Amino acid sequence: MKILIVHNRYRTSAPSGEDAAVQNERQMLEAQGEDVSVFERCNDEIGESGFLAKAALAINTVWSHRSRVEFRQVLLRDRPDVVHVHNTFALISPSIYGVCKETGIPVVQTLHNFRFFCPSALFLRDGKPCEDCVDRSLVQSVRHRCYRGSASATATLAAMLTIHRALGTYAEDIGTYIVLTEFARDKAIKGGIPAHKLVVKPNFLPAPPRAGNGDGGYVLYVGRLLEGKGTETLVRAWRHLPDVKLKIIGDGALREDLERIVRRENLNVEFAGRQNRDAVLSAISRAQILIVPSDCYEGFPMVVAESFACGTPVLASRIGSLNELIVDGLTGKKFTPGDSNDLAVAVRLLLEDPNALARMRGSTREFFDANLTESQNYAQLANIYSRITASTNSLAPLVSSDR
Repeated sequence: MKILIVHNRYRTSAPSGEDAAVQNERQMLEAQGEDVSVFERCNDEIGESGFLAKAALAINTVWSHRSRVEFRQVLLRDRPDVVHVHNTFALISPSIYGVCKETGIPVVQTLHNFRFFCPSALFLRDGKPCEDCVDRSLVQSVRHRCYRGSASATATLAAMLTIHRALGTYAEDIGTYIVLTEFARDKAIKGGIPAHKLVVKPNFLPAPPRAGNGDGGYVLYVGRLLEGKGTETLVRAWRHLPDVKLKIIGDGALREDLERIVRRENLNVEFAGRQNRDAVLSAISRAQILIVPSDCYEGFPMVVAESFACGTPVLASRIGSLNELIVDGLTGKKFTPGDSNDLAVAVRLLLEDPNALARMRGSTREFFDANLTESQNYAQLANIYSRITASTNSLAPLVSSDR
């Protein structure tokens, strides 16, 4: 099968689990002998910050003529059986979907986050879950400056969603939506996507390491240090855990503030910065517990799949997809999001029962082997492609002119 993958990569200065998931999927398809081509742009292209540059970016976010023309050329050259879109924000734009409709090529869209329903993509406001844009209207996001604290930037995203909903882009030009969890499926239905267009397919981890034994003598956090990730709650919890070492791998806007708190209060916390994949997997394998303390709705964090592969139990916030992915006593434990005391108690309970922790190490790897391997994921994705191509009848002829 000929597959054209479409992805707007995030800035290289802010590594994204979504970018990693897309790369994993591409390599999986190629390894299985599929004919894969790629249309991509990267937000590193966004450079100038003047008024005219910002205005041009806003227009292109809603409708990029350049991306539409270039995409059509790729479509004509490669003539794929299916187009699989991951992300179009901010440079590709939804303008490409109509080209697929005109040329009769079916589209599969993976929803890695909630941007189709919420300009911030996180359903998060003031550190707490917020679904006002679904329950009320997108105007709420502009009112609260939900995207990067900017009314104008948020208005651009709200306009993009409003215009393409009105044009029928999301309802008519996309044949199948892939979501990563049942929780995400429920939110997509609430956001207006028909249930029959939604398929649940999780992330996976290629070339998984051997399960570790947790002999590192530390508890671990891996991820970006940003609002919504719960890292403030995490660090506050260590006020109650002076005899437990916490290692933090990752970077982000909150790092300096968090390091300041650690120094001031002499907390048993080490900041290790960014690490490469091998170093991260090694650290997870040796960790006693991995903590995912998010305050926001996550998609399917790659670090959870990595932790399961390494046999490391996950202590996660009882929120969104994390509440679905983590099974108490089997693959880890959950705590109340934003509650540093509850987090500290949960860490203590896990560490004080090494036998139960050892049993969980076995069951987390068993869960991975049963649900998150590359072979299983390929079978699911191949079935999705087969179904959508089989249901696409009377394909329009490919045309070279732009509209």
